[in-house]
Amino acid sequence: MIKNIKNQLRLAKRTLLTETLPRLCYRSERLSSMYYFLFDNSFSREHRAVLSGTVKHISEVKKTKNNYFLLVRNTHRIEKGLLMRPKRAVFGKEYIGETIECFSGVWNPDQIETNAQMKWFYDVLSEYFSGAKEDTYVNSLYERFKQIVSESYESKDAPAAVKSVPYIRQANNFAQIPFDEFYKLTKQRRSVRWFLNKPVPREILDKAILAANQAPSACNRQPFEFRIYDDPELLKEVVGYPMGIKGYGHSIPVLIVIVGNLDAYFEERDRHVMYIDASLASMSLMLALETLGLSSCSINWPDIESLERKMENFLKIEKYQRPIMCMGIGYPDPEGMVAFSEKRPLEHIRKYN
Repeated sequence: MIKNIKNQLRLAKRTLLTETLPRLCYRSERLSSMYYFLFDNSFSREHRAVLSGTVKHISEVKKTKNNYFLLVRNTHRIEKGLLMRPKRAVFGKEYIGETIECFSGVWNPDQIETNAQMKWFYDVLSEYFSGAKEDTYVNSLYERFKQIVSESYESKDAPAAVKSVPYIRQANNFAQIPFDEFYKLTKQRRSVRWFLNKPVPREILDKAILAANQAPSACNRQPFEFRIYDDPELLKEVVGYPMGIKGYGHSIPVLIVIVGNLDAYFEERDRHVMYIDASLASMSLMLALETLGLSSCSINWPDIESLERKMENFLKIEKYQRPIMCMGIGYPDPEGMVAFSEKRPLEHIRKYN
């Protein structure tokens, strides 16, 4: 009797929390927030990660003046101003000051050879100032820019090669890939779950990541990292964290965890961009792998707190970082089958106007 009452109470509670209250609260943003605050902590980790990233971003901008993500973002904003038609002689005055401050904290000419973005920062800012010297405020920042550089870069016989500034695309540099061949590649790429017991050379993985690195990213911030595991012991551990992988996890020779960085943003409004940018890069990575004789399987990473804690400890990530997805990679077993996975008809996913 008592056991039956307890079961009924549990059922009533579950119904209240998963059916009744959601139906009452979803119609209002405030009630929805209250529901998740009082009854469901599913978004707690994301809330903390977003706040942690925002605090770090703003702190670096205001205190240490060396926020790399802000410098990348603003350099890209300047690029967009430089390619406008018609181009204004003076633009971006509302953010050029903070850009120079960040540049002063990030600039290191000794990294020119290893980090092409250093040359990009320098070239874009030089191009900006070359057309805006008549403005008193901008000219004062130009003097500051020259002081920061202190001719350390120019005196090193800066290469006369193409500057890292906006340019006109030249058809003679385009890839000669017919659509039919590209479409064949997209159909060739399928989630492969059976791999050969064969090591994957890191130089090949790096090649594919170089291609992924060309994917579009909001303001070029690229708020993600590829954490690659090919050490057998570490691989055995990390393969045990994602769900839906147990039947074939032992076959995976390399696993990548794509990690997002929420400190790339100064406001909550951009919190979703990390996932979009990482997804774009991941798709490019998977296609590149196919051209190099490798295959992949994208592995979902649902937001389950117990698994999040395990992955956080394994990766040793900061509170503002989130695992976005995992990816198994290897040489495909020619005898291993793949799911047919017929895709939705064009008419179901496309609407004009």
